Amino acid sequence: MSLLGIVTYNIAKDWDLPTIIRRLEKLEYEGVELRTSHAHKVEVNLSPLEREEVRKRFDDSPVNLAGLGSAFEFHSANPDEVKHNIAGTKEYVRLAHDVGAPGVKVRPNGVPKGADMDATFRQIAKALDEVGRDAADFGVEIRVEVHGSVTSEPAHFARILSHVQSDNVFACWNSNPGDVKNGSIAESYGMIGPKIREVHLRDLTDEAYPWRDLFGRLKHQGYEGYTLAEIGASTDPERVLRYFRSLWLAYQPKPEPRGKR
Repeated sequence: MSLLGIVTYNIAKDWDLPTIIRRLEKLEYEGVELRTSHAHKVEVNLSPLEREEVRKRFDDSPVNLAGLGSAFEFHSANPDEVKHNIAGTKEYVRLAHDVGAPGVKVRPNGVPKGADMDATFRQIAKALDEVGRDAADFGVEIRVEVHGSVTSEPAHFARILSHVQSDNVFACWNSNPGDVKNGSIAESYGMIGPKIREVHLRDLTDEAYPWRDLFGRLKHQGYEGYTLAEIGASTDPERVLRYFRSLWLAYQPKPEPRGKR
């Protein structure tokens, strides 16, 4: 069975780390992906002692650090920008290693206007190869979010991953509307499913998305990782997260009946 957690973008963007852990413990959430630039300030400028303090907070809590959520992307037509984002990802990998995060989320964010699509896909893949190999040395996974105009199309995203040689680069399923074809995610999931190492969930009240289908496929695949609520901010976040957990539980596949003895 998958595990329930949150992405701090945006529901918890204004919470410091003790608040995140305290609230998630209270609400019975199991994990959290910490997004860069938010109030918890788990960033690359932390000192070694501060990094150890972050790790200890999670070690002392039933809430797990599911991963770090960066905004690094590799599609730019400017080579210097791509190099900057590769270097930034490597810094974030070292932070993940130090604080005990098993993965770092990165993303594509589209195709530059006028750029050759396949050449851009290969460029993204080449960067993913580099950061994937680097991260493997630190025991950290690279998780690529299904994100961006054009690049979030499952067939296009699958093409990007097909060019990646590193076995340390995985997919972060993002529960996008474009996943759904003729009322089902079967086709989209078939392209990406085996590479999924993390799942972002949108608002589970969105009945246009086949949530039960998603959770069923994850179970069938044997997925035991995190499914993380990536939902908007609220003036009553604890109430929203209680409702979210109730819906999440309701969508979980029922145990298969045992045969008669």
